[in-house]
Amino acid sequence: MNSVVVDASALAAVVFQEPGFERVVAQLDGATVSAPALLKFELANVAVVKARRQPAEAGRIIAALAIALDERSNIVWHDVDPADVALMALASGTTGYDASYLYLAGSLGADLVTLDEDLVKAVDALRDL
Repeated sequence: MNSVVVDASALAAVVFQEPGFERVVAQLDGATVSAPALLKFELANVAVVKARRQPAEAGRIIAALAIALDERSNIVWHDVDPADVALMALASGTTGYDASYLYLAGSLGADLVTLDEDLVKAVDALRDL
């Protein structure tokens, strides 16, 4: 079984049926899925933004968030060391938020599942080091 780390862009696509969600589902299928605890709050923020833009859909959006983050979601949550994440951000040129996904994927030897093109570029640049 392969191990992957999922980021907010990828999980939000699945939870809220956004473009690219089919590709993410295929990447997650059969994998052990891990994420930094930060993902919970990033996904909550996506839900808030969506609910504010679509008030009539707020109940459905928040319900989808709750289902995605339910303890039975099969996501393995990890706390990551902030100092290590800061070093990764400096090395990769990313934000501390994005670096948490990079750091976790690196520490687990896992692939990163993301729809964020800047994060894909950072992964590629780190591979070239």
